[in-house]
Parts: sequence; C-alpha cells; structure tokens
Amino acid sequence: MLAGEPYRVDDEVAADSVRAQKLMERFNTTAPDDPQGRAEALADLLSEVGEGGDVRPPLSVDLGYRITLGDHVFVNYGAVMLDVAPIRIGSHTQIGPNVQLLTPTHPLDPEERKAGWESAEPITIGENVWLGGGVIVCPGVTIGDNTVVGAGAVVSRDLPANVVAVGNPARVIKSL
Repeated sequence: MLAGEPYRVDDEVAADSVRAQKLMERFNTTAPDDPQGRAEALADLLSEVGEGGDVRPPLSVDLGYRITLGDHVFVNYGAVMLDVAPIRIGSHTQIGPNVQLLTPTHPLDPEERKAGWESAEPITIGENVWLGGGVIVCPGVTIGDNTVVGAGAVVSRDLPANVVAVGNPARVIKSL
C-alpha cells in the first residue's frame, strides 16, 4: 500500500484506521473556543500542518498521517481526505466546504474487486489554489499553482497552473 502497489486491508491498516478515527473524533469534538486544543489535535492527526492554517471540523480521513498541509491553508467544513496515498496541499490554498480528495481506487476487473484488492494514487495540490465547494479530486491528480476549480467540479485529470476549471469532468475555461 505504502509503495503504491495493489493491497488488501490487513490488521496493520485496520489499526492505523482506528488510530485515525480516534484522532478525528478528538479534533472534530474540540470546542470552538479552544483553538490551541484543536490545533494540537490536528497536528496529532496529520503528517504536517503548516503555520497559520485553519481546518474547520468535521474532517474525515482514512489514515491522517499521509496528509501534508502547507502554511496558511484554509479547509472549510466537511472535508473528506482519503489518504491511503499521500495528499499534499500547498501553502495559501483555500478549500471550500464538502470537498473530497480521494486517493483510493479499485480494480476494474470484477474478480479482483470481489477478492478485496484496492490501490491508491497520490493527490498534489499546488500553492494558492482555490477549490470551490463540493469539488471532488480523483486519485492521481495534480493541480497546479494558482488554479481555481469551480464549485461542484470533478477533477479526474491533472490541471495546469494559472487556470480556471469547471464542470464534470473539470475542463479549463480560462487562463489567469
């Protein structure tokens, strides 16, 4: 799994998932008037949290320790970051409510799927990116610096830097 190869969930992955669920619960239930406690819970959950970031609960993750947030990242309510593969979010990026960053994928072959095989591909989001509310980013996608993705878009392929993309599937409609 960590090498990006197909895998089946085993006891080690299950234990990592339980760890993440406990830390998510701690983060998601920290009182809004306890920013220090919330920051500590987030730092325990994620691999790296840059300076000046703001993540609003609830946040849902698979493992947590494969997510890296740059400086001054803002993540609005209801984010889902399934981090079986790494998720890297660059500094000054803004993520709207109910955004999904999905690294897991499953085989097209029905027998392999039935046997429980799955894999994952990393997601990389550049610096100063804005993902509108409800955006879905699919496995293996890279989004370039300064790009804006319109609300509700489904990003199934890489997006270059300095563009506006909208739709399902997301397509570039404007250069910045």
